[in-house]
Amino acid sequence: MDDMATQVLPDVDTRPEGTDTSGDDAPKMFHYVKKAKITESAVLGNMVVALCGETFPVTRSPKPGSPVCPECKKIFDTFRKGDGNDGGGD
Repeated sequence: MDDMATQVLPDVDTRPEGTDTSGDDAPKMFHYVKKAKITESAVLGNMVVALCGETFPVTRSPKPGSPVCPECKKIFDTFRKGDGNDGGGD
């Protein structure tokens, strides 16, 4: 996947959202999704698209320490490095 083209999304504002539920209805991992789409999905039931391309409806919010999709995290970290923020607090 190193030969993948880079896409720059304007005003990337994301947070993790859950998918891949286990048998006890707890998400196995959370994905990064645009915040505006999270609310829309939670209210209207629309599908969201995570940074990694996974598509799902928002059903749960992450708790501290929840596992995050490695591919979403990698993509999100590239946005953070490119925004001139040096990863500092928001």
